Amino acid sequence: MSDTVSIRPALAGDLHAIGHIAETTDLFPADMLPGMIAGYLDGSKDDVWLTACVDDTIIGFVFCEPERLTNGTWNMLAIGISPDHQSQGAGAKIVAHLEDLLRSAGHRLLLVETLGTPEYARTRSFYLRNGYVEEARIREFYDVGGDKIVFWKHL
Repeated sequence: MSDTVSIRPALAGDLHAIGHIAETTDLFPADMLPGMIAGYLDGSKDDVWLTACVDDTIIGFVFCEPERLTNGTWNMLAIGISPDHQSQGAGAKIVAHLEDLLRSAGHRLLLVETLGTPEYARTRSFYLRNGYVEEARIREFYDVGGDKIVFWKHL
C-alpha cells in the first residue's frame, strides 16, 4: 500500500464517513449507524469501533462486540474499506490492529460471519488469507441459497 494507513478509535465526528463506507460497500444503510454506534460513543457498551485513515481521510472501519454469555469471545460484525482503497492492505491492517487490541486485553477468540454466496467469495478469501478458519456453515440461514459461514480465529 503506497499510502500510510493509521488506525484509531472511531469518534462521533466520523459517523458520516463510516456511514458512507457502509453504504458504498453494501454492508448496511447509513441511517442504521447512529443506533449501532450509540452505546460505544456514550460508553455504555464494550463495543470496539476503529477507523482506518490515510492522512485525515477515513477509508475504512471495523465494528466488533463481545459475545454474550462467553469468556473472551468477540464477534466482528462489520468491516468496510472504501472501494478505492480495497485490495491494498488496509483491511488486513485494521483487522490485525483489532486482533492485537483484543489479545492485549486478554480476550481469546474472534468470530466473523459472512454469506456463502458466490458474490462473497472475495470476502471469504480475505478471512482465510488473514488466518481465519471456516468453522461452521448454517445452510439457508439468511435466505434460500444464503448460507451463513462462520470463521474463527484464536487470539
